[in-house]
Amino acid sequence: MTQLVVAMIVVAIAGFALYRTIRIVPQAQAFIIERLGRYHRTLTPGLNIVVPFIDGVKTMVDLREQVVSFPPQPVITSDNLVVSIDTVIYFQVTDPKAATYEIANFLTGVEQLTVTTLRNVVGGMDLERTLTSREEINSELRGVLDEATGKWGIRVNRVELKAIDPPASIQDSMEKQMRADRDKRASILSAEGQKQSAILTAEGERQAAVLKARGEAEAAVLRAQADAEAQAMRAKGQADAILMVFRAIHEGNPDQRLLAYQYLQTLPEIAKGDANKLWIVPSEMGRALESLGGLFTQAKDAPPAQAAPQPAQVPAPPVQTATPPAEPHRPAEPHRPPEPYRPAEPTQPTY
Repeated sequence: MTQLVVAMIVVAIAGFALYRTIRIVPQAQAFIIERLGRYHRTLTPGLNIVVPFIDGVKTMVDLREQVVSFPPQPVITSDNLVVSIDTVIYFQVTDPKAATYEIANFLTGVEQLTVTTLRNVVGGMDLERTLTSREEINSELRGVLDEATGKWGIRVNRVELKAIDPPASIQDSMEKQMRADRDKRASILSAEGQKQSAILTAEGERQAAVLKARGEAEAAVLRAQADAEAQAMRAKGQADAILMVFRAIHEGNPDQRLLAYQYLQTLPEIAKGDANKLWIVPSEMGRALESLGGLFTQAKDAPPAQAAPQPAQVPAPPVQTATPPAEPHRPAEPHRPPEPYRPAEPTQPTY
């Protein structure tokens, strides 16, 4: 019975020793092994064998990139304004031994280093520059932190400013200023729109007036050309009519008394009109009246015709009246052929 108990104890001790000998390290982690209180080695991911009761695991280090958000930190700018800044740091442990033995708590060290560096960087900027220089602040913070944490076995990959909160009074003033700037830009844009609208309207009216004037000018030219063509046609028709009358008169060979009679009939037409206050009788009118008067006087003084005795059964011969003595014969002017009609050249209208 005693031997059985001893055997069981030996088996238990052997099993515990075997458990302490085999170490399985997960992926992206590292185990720091100390032998008799001193650093011995760093276990990599996978199956590892250590000496039981001599080698011990000091700590487990996470090798993945870590994201740490620090609480808001009050920072004073160069123009003596207190702003609250939230920061986010992305870092990764590259040396588990340095991260374990070079600093007691590397996370606290990174936080305090970030706060002090942030105050140094933002302390040299005014509020407006602080609000508009996030990239510059991030770059300076990352450079300082990466240099300082290099000996700790930590690499700072990125530093981001999550929020920059100015005081409530300053924020209200900034909102009023932004509102005023936006109202100003809105007024400027409205004025620019009205200006462009007025310019476009004036340009449209000017073009419309130019086109209208051009159309009126072309219409006037066309009307003048039409009037000139109509006048030319009328003149040609009148010339043709006069030519026909002229030819008819010359072919009929009228005497002077017929021409004088026609002349007298034309005189009343000349005298028509309300505006005729004074009528000048031409010199040819006297000769025409004298010729007509002589004709009528000869017709009055001529003896009546005497009828010859006729038998009752035979019709009487026609009555013969005495023919008044004719005026002395004037040799007729030689016939001149009419000149060919030449229409007047239309004159170009002027504007």
